[in-house]
Formats: sequence, C-alpha cells, structure tokens
Amino acid sequence: MWVSLDSDGSRVSALAYLDMVGAPEPGDRLLLNTNALHKGLGTGGDAFVVANLDAEGNTALPEGHMMKARYTPQQMMVDALDDPSSPAHDAIDALEDLDGMSVVVAGLHSAVGPIAAGFRTLSPQARLVYVYTDWAALPVAYSRANARLREEGLIAATISTGQSFGGDAEAISVPSALAAARTHYEADAVIIAQGPGNLGTGTRWGFGSIAVADALHAASAMGARAILAPRVSEADPRARHVGLSHHSHIVLERMLFTSVEVPEICHTERRAIDKDISGAYEIINEVRHKRGLAPHHVVGSSGEGLDDAICDLPIRVSTMGRGFDEDHASFLYSALAGRIAATRLTQ
Repeated sequence: MWVSLDSDGSRVSALAYLDMVGAPEPGDRLLLNTNALHKGLGTGGDAFVVANLDAEGNTALPEGHMMKARYTPQQMMVDALDDPSSPAHDAIDALEDLDGMSVVVAGLHSAVGPIAAGFRTLSPQARLVYVYTDWAALPVAYSRANARLREEGLIAATISTGQSFGGDAEAISVPSALAAARTHYEADAVIIAQGPGNLGTGTRWGFGSIAVADALHAASAMGARAILAPRVSEADPRARHVGLSHHSHIVLERMLFTSVEVPEICHTERRAIDKDISGAYEIINEVRHKRGLAPHHVVGSSGEGLDDAICDLPIRVSTMGRGFDEDHASFLYSALAGRIAATRLTQ
C-alpha cells in the first residue's frame, strides 16, 4: 500500500503481513519500520507495517501452540503440522526413513523456479514440495515467485519452517518439514531453499545460506537422496561468485561431513565456465580426501531442453538483478539439479 509519513508528508510503499497486522484501511494510523528505506537496502528494502493503531483487536488463537518470531514483540501463534494437536502429527512422528526421496537444497531463492523447471522436464506429473527456510525473508508472502509457482501447480505445497511463516503449512524444523512433505503432502521430491534476501559479508563463514549444509545433513540423515543446486555465475561482478561461488565451495569443501550429489553439464555441451565448475568440484574432492571424507558424487546431465523449460516458467527468473540472458549458468545449474532429482522417478 501507499503510506504518507508523518515526518515529512512523503509517500512510501509499505507492506503489511495480514497474518500479523490484518488489512489496513484508508485513513488508518500505522506504525512503520523504515530502517531499510533510510539505508537504501536491497535486502529488506521496504517499509513494513509493525502495527495498525486503529485496528480492532483479534483474540482468536489457533489450536496449536507453535510460536513464530519467538520472543519478539510481533511473535505470532500458528498451527503446525508437527504440533500434537495436528492430525498430521502421528504420521510425521512415525516416519523412519525418506526411502531415497530426492531433496534438492539451494542457497538462493532464485534457484527454486529453475529447479522446478528442470524437475518437470522428466517428471511433469510428480508432486514437488517446497520447504521454505528461515535463512532470509521470514514471510512466505514476500515471495511472488512462490505464489505464482503454487498457482500454476509447479509446486504442490510450501511448508514454512523455523521462524519463517505463511506457507500452506508450518513446521518447527527442516526435518519435520521433510517428514510432513512425504507423509502429509505425498511428495515425490522436495526443494529446500530460503526466501528472498540472501545476506553475505564477503567472508568465508558469514553468509546466510551456509545453512545449506544443515539442510543437506538433515536430508541425508533421514535417508533422502541429497542434491545441492550449486550457486554459480558467469556474470557476477564479484570474483568470489564467478564460476562456482565461494558460498557453495565452502559448503561442499568444509561444512559437509556427508557426501552429496552435485550437477555438472555433460562433456559434449561444456563451455569454459562449465570446465571451471567441474575443476572446482575436483579440487573440493581432493581436499575432502585429505580430510578423510567421502567425495561428493558429481552427476553429469544434458542441458537439452532446460533453457526452454526455464523460459516457460510463469515467473521471470532473476538473480541479483540479472536475468536469464545475462547469467545463463546460474539458472542452468539449478535446473540441472532439478533434472537429476527427477531421474529416481523415471528409473
């Protein structure tokens, strides 16, 4: 909505999450958080409604007792699939093993659409569930891409985990969400990724998507086929993200005890950047060997048809402001990971 600021009368665009503050009406007095606007940030760069001073109180509470945004002034209670009051609780609790179900984990929200596109080139009717994590934007409603992918049926359901909220269902943890995806939504495969707004510091350890390692460990521990959709780029102005991004490199080389699958383009289709990425995988596996860890499984796949699949998505793919033609490799490798995930269903 458009909001007029008391301070100087200027008009700014603001977001209100209906689950938290309801739907403001014209003339309502709103308390806003404008920190990101003053800083000119891309991450969280909007005005947000903290409270509607003219709203009537809502005392209705859900059946469950799971609290999101815990111990903050805006903590909110939600119904969760793994709550004891949920009809899905017993099935989630009883799940022993994911039985090799493919789980694709990505460090960027921009990978979700291409992963779904690649997956559906081989398994167009399969059920793909998105586990939305709390590594970046907490409200699922902030993702227009997720809304469109859900509307068009490319994603069967979205489960918000941890402190994130607003999915088709809530779960307390990534493992619970994986169990719920399998037992409640009958998922054939799962994508795990954060919402919009990855935060990084340029340091080896300081970036939000380092939690990719936790998700891959969880998937592997639960008996899933754990696949990383690597962050790659051929156009990022920052050298540390060109080729295989240092974000994916540090996760694969240093943060993972388990071995996972990573995609590469088949030899006959390789360009220079593809050779660089394959070379990075080799270096990573050499380091892992010296540390006594099993090598990651590099899975070759053809990119045939993936460009069309990505371009046919009901969303315009974009990463760090760059579109498909500007940073082709970024989207291709996510789609390759999705295609690899679907191979289990076609064998």
